[in-house]
Amino acid sequence: MREYLLTILVAALVAYLLTPLVRRFAVWFGAQAVPRDRDVHVIPTPRLGGLAMFGGMVAALVVATGLPEMRKVLADGDVSVAKALLLSGGLIVLIGIADDRWEVDALTKFAGQVSAAGIFIMQGIQIYVIPLPTGESLSLPPAYGVPLTVLVVVATINAVNFIDGLDGLAAGVVGIAALALFSYAYLLSRTNGLTTLTAATLIAAVLFGMCAGFLPHNFSPAKIFMGDTGSMLIGLLLSASTIMLTGQFDPAILANGLFPFFVPVLLIPAVAAVPFIDMLLAVWRRTNQGRSPFSPDKQHLHHRLLELGHSTRRAVLIMYFWVGLLASGLVGLALFDAAWITLGITLLVATAGVLLMIRRPRVSAHGAGPVEPASRAGRSSRHGAGVP
Repeated sequence: MREYLLTILVAALVAYLLTPLVRRFAVWFGAQAVPRDRDVHVIPTPRLGGLAMFGGMVAALVVATGLPEMRKVLADGDVSVAKALLLSGGLIVLIGIADDRWEVDALTKFAGQVSAAGIFIMQGIQIYVIPLPTGESLSLPPAYGVPLTVLVVVATINAVNFIDGLDGLAAGVVGIAALALFSYAYLLSRTNGLTTLTAATLIAAVLFGMCAGFLPHNFSPAKIFMGDTGSMLIGLLLSASTIMLTGQFDPAILANGLFPFFVPVLLIPAVAAVPFIDMLLAVWRRTNQGRSPFSPDKQHLHHRLLELGHSTRRAVLIMYFWVGLLASGLVGLALFDAAWITLGITLLVATAGVLLMIRRPRVSAHGAGPVEPASRAGRSSRHGAGVP
């Protein structure tokens, strides 16, 4: 655990300290988000926050390679984790910088995402098996494993991109997802007497640290947006951890039956349920109206929460709550035998959450809506990336 705590701390500290420097660079470079009609922020705000997050990732990997046990994990067999993350992450960051400054077209970004997935595959990060309901693993030949890996990487990156619509939303949601993956992998390994030092767990730890370090600068009112540089990067790492966890545990040695065997397959769809649902609804809504699925609008889920009267901060905290509840519920079911207790507590908390969400927010004395800092309220980290 000490190794993981050190990498989390390094990733968070470096990302936190680099962000003000990146902010000044973004202003000089001209990478700023100018408010548009569909945005909810009201003043130009620097992008490129993902550069600081990338710096946190690099620093954490450097520290990890200096730890004897972690060095073995980073070069485990045919998988070169550090090389895969640096090469694919570097490519994604370069494309993100270009988009944050000059707005790259969607096809170019898609090609970059596929290329990043290709780097993963060449470095050994690939879906080789998928769990079956019988508790057995189905081995996938390259003809199936390669396209499935590309699909997971591209879908996860764009799901994160979709949720990047309010201050602190993407960083917080992905941070919660990374923490859930880390907790699942570490605690399940420890409970079943397996080694807790694995590449997938390390990636989740680094990702959590990156998000935690950047979030103080990005939470409402945000001083900087992560931009495509950040949203694509953290989506990439989230997919890497998920891919490497799939099929990692042998169901024959798991103490709590088969359910923990399926958690990696279920966890990301659960914690990414909000952006995935938003993505599917956006595509359906636009194509049903005879428009391109890439055409922008102002009907995303976070826009609807704002229309219900919630402030930017409150809308973000609502999203945090649901993602955290789903993630903790799945991890709890994987770790504890008394499933009915876990389900009961989750249902109770969910009921309380619904009641709080539909409760009308407190309004100001002048009836101007939810109380929030007026000068910078409602600013979005939306940056025209992926599907708007």
